[in-house]
Amino acid sequence: MPALRLALRRPVRVPFQLLRVNAVARRPGQTRFTALLHHVDVEALRRAFKRQRRAARPGVDRVTVDEYEQNLEENLQRLHVRVHSGQYWPKPVLRTYIPKADGGKRGLGLPALEDKIVQSAVAEVQNAIYEADFYGFSYGFRPGRSPHKALSSLDKAVMTQRVNWVLDLDIRTFLEPSSQCPRAA
Repeated sequence: MPALRLALRRPVRVPFQLLRVNAVARRPGQTRFTALLHHVDVEALRRAFKRQRRAARPGVDRVTVDEYEQNLEENLQRLHVRVHSGQYWPKPVLRTYIPKADGGKRGLGLPALEDKIVQSAVAEVQNAIYEADFYGFSYGFRPGRSPHKALSSLDKAVMTQRVNWVLDLDIRTFLEPSSQCPRAA
């Protein structure tokens, strides 16, 4: 499969603070990571806050990015203390529905802003570790990648290399609950 040789292991962009973690993750062998919470410091929370979309709808706490930013340093310090002392607990996710083109509605979960900040900071640490294991042709839910970039890479591979077959697969019905499988009560 020539298309798979495009780039098997590309370097990942990692914050300076996590370069050592990423370097250890790239070493061959079975590295085990423990005690990574110290990487979720105030600076990591600040980077995570900066990644938040300003126009995003607020969650159950009704706190917007602009409101949180008014006392940003104090808010981040308090959040950091709560995370590291075990007093941080995520809030319930606000369920909302948006209209679909076919007239139906699609359910969305809107986390509270602080939950998104903590999730983003933890994901940053996890990305430093797990990105070392992914191949360059893997696009699903990875930083700096999108379905558009995946299609662009596929187009380039198909147009520049000999291709014997293309497989088109719709897995939607595979992921939906089946009437043959009883649901958990």
